[in-house]
Amino acid sequence: MSAKHIHIVSFDVPDPPNYGGVIDVFYKIKALVAAGIKIHLHCFEYGRAESVALEDLCEKVYYYKREMNSRLLMNSLPYIVVTRRSERLMEHLLEDTNPILFEGLHSCYHLSDPRLSDRRKLVRTHNIEHDYYSNLATVEKTFFRKIYFRREARKLKRFEKVLALADHVFAISRSDEGNLKKRYNNVSLVSAFHPNDQVNIKEGRGEFALYHGNLEVGENNEAALFLVEKVFAGSIVPLIIAGKNPSKELKGAVERKINVSIRGNISTKEIHELIREAQINILPTFQATGIKLKLLAALYNGRYCIVNSPMVSNTGLEQLCIIEDDALAMKQKVEQLFVLPFDASEKEKRELVLNHDFSNKESVRILLELI
Repeated sequence: MSAKHIHIVSFDVPDPPNYGGVIDVFYKIKALVAAGIKIHLHCFEYGRAESVALEDLCEKVYYYKREMNSRLLMNSLPYIVVTRRSERLMEHLLEDTNPILFEGLHSCYHLSDPRLSDRRKLVRTHNIEHDYYSNLATVEKTFFRKIYFRREARKLKRFEKVLALADHVFAISRSDEGNLKKRYNNVSLVSAFHPNDQVNIKEGRGEFALYHGNLEVGENNEAALFLVEKVFAGSIVPLIIAGKNPSKELKGAVERKINVSIRGNISTKEIHELIREAQINILPTFQATGIKLKLLAALYNGRYCIVNSPMVSNTGLEQLCIIEDDALAMKQKVEQLFVLPFDASEKEKRELVLNHDFSNKESVRILLELI
């Protein structure tokens, strides 16, 4: 690392940083650059535009068209992996001897290439991918997509063994670290990178509860429906659901509730404002994988945060949240906290935990030591 250059192979263009995986990539790049590292960024592109911000941050940015061909669904490798192969990427990686950081199992097609056998290779995992896809299959309602997710989960479980070829694997959560260490001896925890430098909670009380997430993802759609139909049904507390591409099913459920509204396809800035204005950020999940960056956003910027166990189990964030797994108990807690001003001591507790265990400066220090 004497030259302080590193290649990063990203599964997507990480700008704008407006969903979980690319948030981690974008703010990791910013933290590495701030630490004096020169980044050679390789992005697989499939709908997001080339980025001036990335060009300004990085030494060089390369874009590769993702091969979205349906015939690759029949390949023995996972579709999310085989569609991210590129000989042009390999040519660029072979131009020097700098370390390579592969972002997500998605980007690891070339990890096993013998031409890289003498290179230092690192992998950042964002989930236990086969578990994530199995859970997507469970909540998916469309038959053919359900079959796709099940097949992809089986392929991902087989393909994951490629991680043994990496010099190091950076797990994003304590839970994922423990899971991966059962199978590999090269795993360390590096917490998620994010846009928050300090706890910034607005004083006073909010007038609504908020759920936010990418609503076209099955697990988020399921969580939103759970809130509409089980937690906020018959409640006097207003709920705003914010996120990308809400489903017809969710829109229909919301239309039947006078206290629930949807803000679809709004900007990251608008979502951030809603997080700060809300009295309660309520974030259940039925998918206990990785770490939810929307939870970090809520804890850094929002008042009360109500979750269920899968959202926080083994993350180190348990003490900062109100945890309820039963819909009725969650409803009662919402109505109790809705009239209760946020306690300044809770803000101090968040600062102690978040600034120590989830700061980007600490995460980049660990990352660079292991690289």
